[in-house]
Amino acid sequence: MNITPVKTDKITVGTTTLFGVLDRAITSLSDGSVVVVTSKIISICEGRVVKIGERDKHELIEEEAQLLIPPEKTKYDFPLTITRNTLIPTAGIDESNGDGYYILWPADPYTTAREVRRYLVNQFSVPNVGVLVTDSKTTALRWGTTGISLAHAGFAALNNYIDTPDIFGRNLKVTKANIADGLAAAAVVVMGEGSEQTPLAVISDVPFVRFDASAPSEKEIADLTIDLSEDLYGPIIQAAPWQKGKGK
Repeated sequence: MNITPVKTDKITVGTTTLFGVLDRAITSLSDGSVVVVTSKIISICEGRVVKIGERDKHELIEEEAQLLIPPEKTKYDFPLTITRNTLIPTAGIDESNGDGYYILWPADPYTTAREVRRYLVNQFSVPNVGVLVTDSKTTALRWGTTGISLAHAGFAALNNYIDTPDIFGRNLKVTKANIADGLAAAAVVVMGEGSEQTPLAVISDVPFVRFDASAPSEKEIADLTIDLSEDLYGPIIQAAPWQKGKGK
């Protein structure tokens, strides 16, 4: 697998569109590639931003989150939330590289991923191309952030190993490889989290990726999440002092 970060201009509110960024930054693309786009530049280009000082950040977090633990009950004064079925601080709202704005998650990242894929297919005549929208989050009991997938298009997010044998012939019972999150983690490491100015990346040489022009279906998107009643970590999550947010 090869990951090539793509440097762009500084992307600020009201100065460009996402497709304008892609036009300037990606000049060639090989068939069988996955293009990674950070959610932050999507939100900036689509106007999913709020000027710092115009709104209270905690109110914004409550509006975005499905569930939240208030900041006064956490060590670092960061609300912990469940937002779009993801356990993440501050409902994904960030200020870094925002130029004085709170950056929210994109309103509909799957729609954007599909639109970007159509653009790439038409622009470069590459039928087998994927798109991955990423952000980063912390992980319980571990320092540091890792990349995650918020949306994908053009490839299968999960490789299912259930009922296939391991190297000793024992059938696997629960194993599914999360290709989307794995690619996101690898790409975000290469793109960086600070002043690198590389919010795009191109991943190539990915024989384990199953490209599919119709992916993902609504069922495939739903299958990426686990209901709390069936989640291995459900008892821990359900025991926390959650309050209801206003997010869907």
